[in-house]
Amino acid sequence: MIKNKNNHGFTSNLKIFRADYIDEKWKNITELPFNNDDYSCAHPILSQDEKALYFSSDMPGTYGDSDIYRVKIFGNNQYSLPENLGKKINTEGKETFPFMGSDNVLYFASNGHLGLGGLDIYKIDLKDENAEVVNLGEPVNSSFDDFAIYLKTDNKTGYFASNRPKGLGYDDIYSINDIVRTPKPVPYLHSFSGNVMDRLTEVPINKVKVSVLDANFHPLYDVFSVANGTFQLPKIAGSPGDVVYVKAEHPDYITEEKRMILPEKAGDTKVIIKMDKRIVEVGKGDDLAKVFEIENVIYFDYDKSNIRMDAAVELAKVYEVLAEYPKMKIDVRSHTDSRGSDKYNQKLSEQRAQGTIKWLIEQGIDSSRLSGKGYGESILVNDCEDGVKCSEEEHQKNRRSEFIITDL
Repeated sequence: MIKNKNNHGFTSNLKIFRADYIDEKWKNITELPFNNDDYSCAHPILSQDEKALYFSSDMPGTYGDSDIYRVKIFGNNQYSLPENLGKKINTEGKETFPFMGSDNVLYFASNGHLGLGGLDIYKIDLKDENAEVVNLGEPVNSSFDDFAIYLKTDNKTGYFASNRPKGLGYDDIYSINDIVRTPKPVPYLHSFSGNVMDRLTEVPINKVKVSVLDANFHPLYDVFSVANGTFQLPKIAGSPGDVVYVKAEHPDYITEEKRMILPEKAGDTKVIIKMDKRIVEVGKGDDLAKVFEIENVIYFDYDKSNIRMDAAVELAKVYEVLAEYPKMKIDVRSHTDSRGSDKYNQKLSEQRAQGTIKWLIEQGIDSSRLSGKGYGESILVNDCEDGVKCSEEEHQKNRRSEFIITDL
């Protein structure tokens, strides 16, 4: 029975009641004494001898969202204090919908044990102190929510609820013709998550490609770290003791690789990856963009000298190199495409060179470290000369600024 307080702006909690069935009517409806307005007690089921009541609750002392509890029944609406069934059954997730078979096997739904996804149905033999929780496996369980099992006295046939696809509604009732006594093993699925940081400064590194590889170094999955350096790899199938490798790659850092052994219990392993800055040898005359693998060069829109947003992203990388090498000096060489007169393009390229230098100075680079010159359309990188029909993309390759190291 639901104790509903929503109409008055409060929360709703579930409560358990008992009643007597007399003359085809339910009478003497009585609330059980362990209910409470501050938490739910739900999904009650009697033991076969009716001396104990099992139910789910989120009362204080619960390990996760909800746990399975038991009370002894003394009669006259007298019960023992609720007993949590312990960590073997209850997890940090949700345990709910208990059912007691005639053979004293407890069935329940959980999303905290190793499963196929969502809520799965599990069993444990309460007569055996050494028994472990067992997933019923397919076809009872699926990657969706499967719960609320009910078995007949033969402990083979019965019913359960599920929200799996191809049902008639959100939650449908399915029949069990012969429950699998030896369930199929649940696949072992494990994932890796963590942080990537600079080894020296411990500053998080963004856009690190993090991969998980099998024992033969074949890539399985890869993701990229986000701004705070965190990453989450998808789950991989395997077995306890399997060897895999977690690999981190970034153009500015030396590649890191960690050998990992899949643990006995599947779940998620936290990995901290510290990376060393790549040491690059440079000399006078080198192209800064090529040496430090800065993507492309700084492009401009036709007939304009202002720094585009995408160009500013790449130009920021030039700034980072100059900030890291305080004695480095560069010559900014700006170019245009062939459209427009030679005189006009020469002037435009001068403006673009000065616009690039101005942007770097505004970021804090001393002007004495920067020089620049415009080359107009005199040095094209393709065949898009005057009179040659070219696409906009081909022309854009000629509208560029380059960065030549002049001093270290």
